[in-house]
Amino acid sequence: MKNSKFSRRASQGGFTLIELALVLAVIGLIIGAIAIGKDVQRNAEYTKVSNKFLEQWKMTYDQYYQRTGTVVGDCQQAPTYMVNGSETSISGTNACQRPGRQAVAGIPENFTATGLKVCEGQGYAEGQTGGNDAGLATQTLRALMTRHGVRMPPGRGEGHEDRYVYQDTNGNSTEVQVCFQWNPAGTASGAGNVMVVRGLTPDLARYLDQLIDGKPDSREGRFRIQGRAAHTQTTEANAPGTAWEANNTVASNIAGNRHASSDNTAIGAGNPTGATATGREYDEDRVTLLTAHWSMDQ
Repeated sequence: MKNSKFSRRASQGGFTLIELALVLAVIGLIIGAIAIGKDVQRNAEYTKVSNKFLEQWKMTYDQYYQRTGTVVGDCQQAPTYMVNGSETSISGTNACQRPGRQAVAGIPENFTATGLKVCEGQGYAEGQTGGNDAGLATQTLRALMTRHGVRMPPGRGEGHEDRYVYQDTNGNSTEVQVCFQWNPAGTASGAGNVMVVRGLTPDLARYLDQLIDGKPDSREGRFRIQGRAAHTQTTEANAPGTAWEANNTVASNIAGNRHASSDNTAIGAGNPTGATATGREYDEDRVTLLTAHWSMDQ
């Protein structure tokens, strides 16, 4: 009887080490699954931005070119092959009405009033999503597309086809906007006609760059950051590019090669005009926003 009572008390004791280890392992798996689930959800959101918005606008741009024979906003009767070419001038004459006999070559370097971006409204204020924003063209993106019967992606709805809303990594709603512009030769973000993508978080920019180029490099390839300085030193020739190094809330010298808090290419707590108050690095703050240029085929 004494032995049976002792064994019954022993059986009513605490968990064994093996049981505790199993419980901790299950808890770890649950926490890991939640973390992975957040990453999967965010990547699914980024994929929607790429597939349902940016890729669709790339197709819309190409369809405009196929339908009109010119790039967005260019002259059909005397094309310049520059976005918004119809608002440019050469030898003091509007590009679309230039005389047949000119004293200069009809190359972009001899045109004036070039490089204005074609958007559907300003959207983010100048400099709010990075430095070196181009001026706004008189022509509007929606008017050009509808005038030539080109269907646009749905975006945010009727009249807001150039915008799309997603959540940043802190859970804040963020708007990405599409414009088009022409960059002169030597532009570090890509020469020629580009899609201007405003309102990207660094995470989303890295993701899109990986999809487009196969390598998330903000200085090289067809998808680059707006406003980054070009490699100008002999020792920098053919050097590796630069990562999309800004974190969630603090700008980190996007325009240079070292970290600093005074750069205005990215918006963050280190900038007086940033999206967050100076000195804040809170998870609830809006994430740093950037602008990128995606080089078009035409």
